[in-house]
Amino acid sequence: MKRRDAHTACGKTRRPRCSIPASSLFHDIHEECGVFGAFDHPEASNLTYLGLYALQHRGQEGAGICSSDGKQLFIEKSMGLVADIFTEKRLKRLPGYLAIGHNRYSTAGSSVLKNVQPIVANFALGSLALAHNGNLVNAAELRAELEDEGAIFQSTSDSEVVVHLIAHAKGDDPYDRIIQALNRVSGAYSLLILREKELIAVRDPHGVRPLCLGKVDGAYVVASETCALDLINAEYVRDVEPGEMLIINEKGLRSVRVFSNGRRAHCVFEFIYFSRPDSSIFGYRNVNEVRKEFGRQLARELPVDADIVIPVPDSGVPAAIGFSEESGIHFDFGLIRNHYVGRTFIEPKQSIRHFGVKIKLNPVKKLLEGKRVVVVDDSIVRGTTSKKIVKMIREVGGAREVHVRISSPPTIAPCFYGIDTPTRQELIAFSHMVEEIKKYITADTLAYLSLEGLKKIVPDSGDFCTACFDNDYPIGFPGEHFEQMEMLFR
Repeated sequence: MKRRDAHTACGKTRRPRCSIPASSLFHDIHEECGVFGAFDHPEASNLTYLGLYALQHRGQEGAGICSSDGKQLFIEKSMGLVADIFTEKRLKRLPGYLAIGHNRYSTAGSSVLKNVQPIVANFALGSLALAHNGNLVNAAELRAELEDEGAIFQSTSDSEVVVHLIAHAKGDDPYDRIIQALNRVSGAYSLLILREKELIAVRDPHGVRPLCLGKVDGAYVVASETCALDLINAEYVRDVEPGEMLIINEKGLRSVRVFSNGRRAHCVFEFIYFSRPDSSIFGYRNVNEVRKEFGRQLARELPVDADIVIPVPDSGVPAAIGFSEESGIHFDFGLIRNHYVGRTFIEPKQSIRHFGVKIKLNPVKKLLEGKRVVVVDDSIVRGTTSKKIVKMIREVGGAREVHVRISSPPTIAPCFYGIDTPTRQELIAFSHMVEEIKKYITADTLAYLSLEGLKKIVPDSGDFCTACFDNDYPIGFPGEHFEQMEMLFR
């Protein structure tokens, strides 16, 4: 039988085969960023701190808050986690009735303090601060053009390009300047802009990243996910629409349609992995319920005779519950996660088998010993972590059989819209068939949710970007060569 890779199966040109990639620790896809803003609240900075706390899963490298008292902007930001950065002393240095905040995970630009947002700048029409979730695919071209015109950049973040474009735009109307700037960028962005007396929220015309509007104590709040609204007892009002700009100031709330309606391209991985299970996104659909449905569909498509279903915590839990409910196979937590693993740790000089994974996950031997185990995870990226988990369940947990079920289709292409994913050559499903991946991770069986099955579950599936599964990118890249884009974002 003729061998096919994932791209051949999708009707794409066959790529050269590559060897199994080198190891990477834990999950190989990283969160993007989270944004939160509050207007007309006496504790705007405290609300923003709590909002960022709820959105910590979207970025753990650094965080910042910028506030305004109606006359000037105040900024505090640092590397690290929200709770460690924003002490009571630092929050007192953020007075005012409006604020925006940002959690960062680098997608474009290195992980250093100068790239932590919000970005604050002064220009002809006053001061502004900007917080951005997403990624601009033409940032490198725009940056080069702006530098030729004399712009001096303080960071390597693509988000700073937007600030310079606003400063370089013509006219005395700040909203028109923002629109001029955004008409030049291409890619994904959920933006919050803070001026001395107003909060502005903008979402790209494709609606790639989530952004919602809420209200608490008469004050407006804007957040990446509804879980941030829940923490502060805010009422969900609605999503910020794709291509919409919301202007919130002393006159109230005004909606401006910045872009005409185009193809919507909500990121499907928000449902699979990124958003918190208790959030509702993209039309107020609950993430936990969608993930359970992925698991149910997976059990319908790819049943297996087994004794127990276990998740790879935490992101695999809802799908594993759904798989268990549909299949009737008993569910339990056969892998226990250590939630206190930091960014770095000292590995003992004496080698410990499976140390890299065991420091984060450990099997429950009494549950797994002698059992036929179904392990449910949300994705396989490079494959190295899955291989370690399967071997650990078998060798340490004592499982008789290990059957791996993945609640998403094979990941065959990288994301350029705000998610830190490996290059195509590092993605195991790009160049290896399912049977080859099964052998590599040493599972008894391996099966993925089909793309058709995923689309059955996701509401209005035509409104979603599935490029990581089918190589169909909804937002075009500058230039002609896909490979050039990979180089820009590495």
